[in-house]
Amino acid sequence: MRARRQCVSNTVLGSATGASHLAANLQRVVRALRQAQHVAVLTGAGASAESGIPTFRDKQVGLWERFDAMELATAEAFSRDPALVWGWYEWRRKVVLTAQPNAGHVALVAMAAQKPGLTLITQNVDDLHERAGSSAVLHLHGELARPYCEACHRTYVFPPGIVDVPQEGARIDPPRCVACGARIRPGVVWFGESLPEVPWRQAREAADEADVFLVVGTSALVYPAAALAEFAIAASAMVVQINPNPAELGAGVVTLRGTAGGVLPQLVSG
Repeated sequence: MRARRQCVSNTVLGSATGASHLAANLQRVVRALRQAQHVAVLTGAGASAESGIPTFRDKQVGLWERFDAMELATAEAFSRDPALVWGWYEWRRKVVLTAQPNAGHVALVAMAAQKPGLTLITQNVDDLHERAGSSAVLHLHGELARPYCEACHRTYVFPPGIVDVPQEGARIDPPRCVACGARIRPGVVWFGESLPEVPWRQAREAADEADVFLVVGTSALVYPAAALAEFAIAASAMVVQINPNPAELGAGVVTLRGTAGGVLPQLVSG
């Protein structure tokens, strides 16, 4: 077990303390990153929202205003109305395919070049981290691009190109497995399902070993992923929250108030 380091005080970058104090707080995190041997990053929906990908908390657009995203993201919903659920996920996949990585995604690639041992963990189901150049991303909630058979779990490969979803509320029958004929389901972790075992174990190990743990674009209040920040705090890591609307994550958390695309490039260039 590592020796416990002294916990840092709870500091908010973005409060009315003056520009010099804000710069000092930012530089404090920069110094910690330079000295860190192990850096871990957890990203959430806010990191992708800057690329135009709606979060679950956003009001659904167009015809999707009639539906609750929370109710569509369940195995029960897929069993009850597979065409509706598959159509919703195909619309989400189209949004992702037409989106581009933002400055936050790019900054994390640069940060990993500076810290080769960096572990990137995400709650997002898009592939923007990978398209920006990140590798070995730990997807805790699955991936839109990796659907699979609900019966035999054989991976399904989408045809190339942008998916054609004629309207946001389109009903689309899910494809069938070429091996057993069962339905293909979205490759995401639905509410009520367990996180994938290997990425979750690796994420926990990264949180336990991190000298600096960045929580980016997520409130870190939804479990079990939220527990990662708690593991890092318990291990005396410097936990840094980067969010325009930060949540209270506990004593010892440094909060940099701002977007991923606004703050992360400063941490890299600082």
